[in-house]
Amino acid sequence: MNANAKQKVDGQKARSQATQAALMEAAEKLIARDGLHAISIKAIMREAGQKNESALQYHFGNLKGLISAIHKKRSAEIHTRRGELLNELLANGTKPDVSDLCRIMVMPTCQLAQEDPKFRRYVAGFGHQVALAQNSAFDVIRRSGGGGESGARTGELLRQALPHLDDDAFKKRMDLAARLCASSISHQANRKNAFKGKDADLFISHLVDALEGLLSAPVSEKTKKIGDSLL
Repeated sequence: MNANAKQKVDGQKARSQATQAALMEAAEKLIARDGLHAISIKAIMREAGQKNESALQYHFGNLKGLISAIHKKRSAEIHTRRGELLNELLANGTKPDVSDLCRIMVMPTCQLAQEDPKFRRYVAGFGHQVALAQNSAFDVIRRSGGGGESGARTGELLRQALPHLDDDAFKKRMDLAARLCASSISHQANRKNAFKGKDADLFISHLVDALEGLLSAPVSEKTKKIGDSLL
């Protein structure tokens, strides 16, 4: 390929990437403002400044493909940050406790939302998908590209740190924890200066405390009795 041809290909690639980024950012902005069910392809095209209505279909196939691409991008950012924080936590060789691991659940999203207003819009717009999942919250997380290696490692460490829970109780508590975390951070993302200053530090600390309490609480005799009756 000669220099002119390569320059042309590179230019087309750059324009394509810019169009994809504009569409994804527009969708995040509209979903954060109006909700997922209120957006349309036409509104996204208008917000992104795109005149060619076939651009979204060309790059993403349909609206579902666009949403999937947004989740994939943001989930990768969360995976990377969670992995970094987890490696820092484990570097000193001390076995992490439940509080440490609850903070690992919370901090990647909060840090990214603090650093990037566009990421904060994503959190505000999509967090309630997890919180309001009809079945398992983790089904939504998996479909959205969530979890990843760092999520699996965190889950394994939490399982080890919560020996008083049997496998079924652990799954139910983790489902509740995921919903609490997602809904709380999503709600916080809509506040002014949501992840900055002492108020943000207090929010995060209370959320970590709440997650630790939810996961660490013993299983009551009443809960055991109800569970046994379902076997």
